[in-house]
Amino acid sequence: MMTAPLQTPDRLSPTFAALAHPTRRAILARLSGGEVSVTDLAEPFQMSLPAVSKHLKVLERAGLIARGRDAQWRPCRLTGGPLKDVADWVEGYRRFWAESFDRLDDYLREMQKQTRKKAPNKEKTNGRKQSRN
Repeated sequence: MMTAPLQTPDRLSPTFAALAHPTRRAILARLSGGEVSVTDLAEPFQMSLPAVSKHLKVLERAGLIARGRDAQWRPCRLTGGPLKDVADWVEGYRRFWAESFDRLDDYLREMQKQTRKKAPNKEKTNGRKQSRN
């Protein structure tokens, strides 16, 4: 039986909410390569800079990114804490499914053994039927 991970939904909910949007996931993917300015982050998206800034605010509130200020440059960088929390939470379920599949594999092997024991022995005929006279 699987025990519930110790993560509280309150810590995970903002992270999952932020990850729910494909634009925010794409922004995180771009930031995985290092710091990027807001302008450079907005470049591949067909939306206004204020719309991208709204996505960045969601990511920042969830703790997934940090934004800095260096004169006119506004760098954004990925922060790993919330993603580690999600990975830790998912790990419990990965273990559950791995153990479930292991049990299923054991069960199927046992069923195959029982089927082999019950199957009648067939005589080798080299492709010909033998008469039973």
